[in-house]
Amino acid sequence: MTTAPSRQFAHRRLRRSVEGLRALREELRIVEEQLAVLDDDARDAEVRALVAETPAAAAEMHDASRHAEAMRRQRDHLAATIAETLTRQDELLDSLGR
Repeated sequence: MTTAPSRQFAHRRLRRSVEGLRALREELRIVEEQLAVLDDDARDAEVRALVAETPAAAAEMHDASRHAEAMRRQRDHLAATIAETLTRQDELLDSLGR
């Protein structure tokens, strides 16, 4: 059985976790929107590079692809952080249930 002070501590941690999760989900939503735009830009740049066949167009395509990939990594990082936060929340809830 959990003591009263440790239950209060677990409740505080759970509240902070819920608030953090809310912020992470909002950030993930924004990053996913940005990624969609960057992916579109990268596809457009790829078409322009294929049509133009110039070094400048190829460089633009490379830059657009790099930006999209960086945003994809950010999205993946946020998704992993959300999963870890949910796991910690489950652990806290389990500790409160004892």
